Amino acid sequence: MNQTLSPARVRADVAELLGCAPEEIAPEENLVDLGLDSVRMMTLVERWRSAGAATLDFPDLAEQPELGHWTELLTGRTA
Repeated sequence: MNQTLSPARVRADVAELLGCAPEEIAPEENLVDLGLDSVRMMTLVERWRSAGAATLDFPDLAEQPELGHWTELLTGRTA
């Protein structure tokens, strides 16, 4: 869990890579189905590591590619 990553930042970062508005992504939607590929997931891993999520790894995101899960994983709060 990291204090510098907020649910809004996680949502905005994902939306940026998907090319959509943050509010268009439902917490339970499968982000792979929305077009998020492994390269973009790795981009997010690196971005969030730089923001303080030092223990984050690709499998953490790939295992359950849903915004709600990622938000809870990174911030301890729901999306």
